[in-house]
Amino acid sequence: MGHPRDIRPGDSVILQLPNNEFKLVKIPDGEGKGDIKLGKYGVFRSEQFLGHPFGLSYEIVNNKELKVVPHKVIEGIEETTATNELINDDGKFVQPLTTEEIEALKASGAHATEIIKRQIEAHTTYELKNEYSKEKYKKRKEAKYSKGFKVVEPTLFNICEYHFSRDASKIRDLRPHTLGQLLNSANVRPGARILVADDVSGLLVAAVLERLGGSGRCLVITDVDGPSAFPIIFHMNFEPEVKSSTIMSTLNWAAVDEDYTPLGVARVTEEPVEEAQSNKEKYKQRKRKTAANVLSSLREELFLGEFDGLIVASQFEPFSLVEKLSPYLAGSGSIAVYSPYIQPLIEAQSRMRPMPKYLAPAVQETWHREYQVLPGRTHPHMNMPGPTGYILTAIKVYDNPEASSVLIHRKELRAKRRKLAEEKAAKASEPITHVKAEELDAAAAIVLLSEDTPDP
Repeated sequence: MGHPRDIRPGDSVILQLPNNEFKLVKIPDGEGKGDIKLGKYGVFRSEQFLGHPFGLSYEIVNNKELKVVPHKVIEGIEETTATNELINDDGKFVQPLTTEEIEALKASGAHATEIIKRQIEAHTTYELKNEYSKEKYKKRKEAKYSKGFKVVEPTLFNICEYHFSRDASKIRDLRPHTLGQLLNSANVRPGARILVADDVSGLLVAAVLERLGGSGRCLVITDVDGPSAFPIIFHMNFEPEVKSSTIMSTLNWAAVDEDYTPLGVARVTEEPVEEAQSNKEKYKQRKRKTAANVLSSLREELFLGEFDGLIVASQFEPFSLVEKLSPYLAGSGSIAVYSPYIQPLIEAQSRMRPMPKYLAPAVQETWHREYQVLPGRTHPHMNMPGPTGYILTAIKVYDNPEASSVLIHRKELRAKRRKLAEEKAAKASEPITHVKAEELDAAAAIVLLSEDTPDP
C-alpha cells in the first residue's frame, strides 16, 4: 500500500457503521462528487472525504453534511456488587418511552446522545444493572440511533475481513491470517517472480502485488479472460506502477499447453495490414496482431521458467495443477496451495511424497481465536467460525542423482582421505632419505680425513 496518504477521487473506502458492519464504497472519479447512502443512518456527499486521511470518524448532520468527531476513548469500568440476577426486563413496563415518542425526538433533530439519555432516564431497572450490562446497553442504543461512522483504509487485511464477513464463498473462506501464512510459505517478497492461480476474486493476486511493491513479476494463470476475474484489485487503491502490465499479466489455462495454437494466429501474423479495406478493419487487425504478439511473449516467458514461487487458491484439483506449473519453477522454488478442504491436499501430498522433485510436502492447518481486549473485559470471542482452511507446502528440487548432497559429501570425504594418505606417505619417505644422505656425507668425510693423515 505504500506510505499513508490522503483520500483522492477514485479511491475505495471502507465505512465502519455504528453496528460494527462494514460497507465498501468507491468515490467517483474526476471531482469525486456523488451521494453515498447508508440506509437508516443517512446520506452524505462523497467529496467531503477528499484531502482527509483514513481513520477519521464522522457524523452525518443535516443537509448531507459531515462533521469530524473525536474517537471514543475506552475507559475502565469499576467493579461493583450489582447483579442482574433479580432484574426482570418486561418490555414496555421497563422502558415506558414509546416508539412514537422516540420518532418524535428524531424528527425534532435530537442528537443520538439525547435520545439515549432519555431512554436511560425512563428505564426503570437501569440502575439495578451492573456496570458491564450498562455499557452493553449503551452500545446497543448507539448502534441503533447514532449516525456516526469511521473511514477505514482498504488494506489487504481489511479487504479480506470485509469479504469474509459478507460472502466468504467468493474468496473460498480464505481468512486474513491464513492468507498471510500462504504468502510466507510461497516466499513472496519484493523482486520475486511468482506464478499465481487465483479463484478467490483476485484476493490472492492483490496480496502478491502488495508484497511485490512494484518490483518483481506476477504471472496469473486463469480460466477467465479480462479484469472482471479480479474485482478486489480495483478496491486496493494501488498506485499505477504496482499493478502495471510489466508487473502483472494474465494467461489462460489453455495457453499453458505447449501444443496450444490460438485460432487465427497464422492468418493474423501473415496478413499485411495494408490489405484491410477500411480504417476500422485496419484497427481491428492491428489489435488482433498486438494481442497475438502479447500472448506469444507471455507463453515464451512462462516456458523459460525460473520462477521463484507458485501460490495457488483454486477450485481445480491441486495435484494436477501443481504438476502442470511446477516445471516452470526454479530450483528451491516454493510451492503453496490453499484449500478450504483437507481431503484434496492430503491426496496431493501422498502423491508428491514419493516423487524426488518435491521436497518435504506437508499439509498445515491454520486457526486462531480472536480476543476482545478491553480493561477488565478481556476474553475470547464466543462466536467464531470453525475450520479456517489448509495449506499444502513443498519445495521444488532438481531430480538429478548426480546432484545428491550425500554423494557429493562422500566424494569429498574420499578425496580428503586420499590426500591425507598421500601426505602421510610423503612425510614417511622424507626422513629416510635425509638420514641416508647424512650418513653418506659422514662416511665420505671420514675417508677424506683418513687419506690426508700421514702415516706414523
